Amino acid sequence: MKTYSFQVVLEKDKWPDEPDDNAVWRAYIPALEHQGASSWGYTQKEALKNLQNAVDLLFEYLSEQAEEIDLDSLMRHQEEGSSESCSQIQVSDVPLIAITV
Repeated sequence: MKTYSFQVVLEKDKWPDEPDDNAVWRAYIPALEHQGASSWGYTQKEALKNLQNAVDLLFEYLSEQAEEIDLDSLMRHQEEGSSESCSQIQVSDVPLIAITV
């Protein structure tokens, strides 16, 4: 069994002519966005919770369909820009979501 951590992008989302008070938060995982790993919420916490639910459903669906997703390849691609070596402990200043498969 392996655990994978994915970088999450959190950003405010609104129409250009809307006031900032009407903005919502968009959360997505760049490495999995094409698979549907994105969501939104009225707060950052709600957007992250909704994204976690979307990721859980995505991996449940993929396992039911017996579809293979090459997570090791995705992780190598995500880490290409990083000069730090992988270790058992990872410290991040960006939100992460972890999945164990």
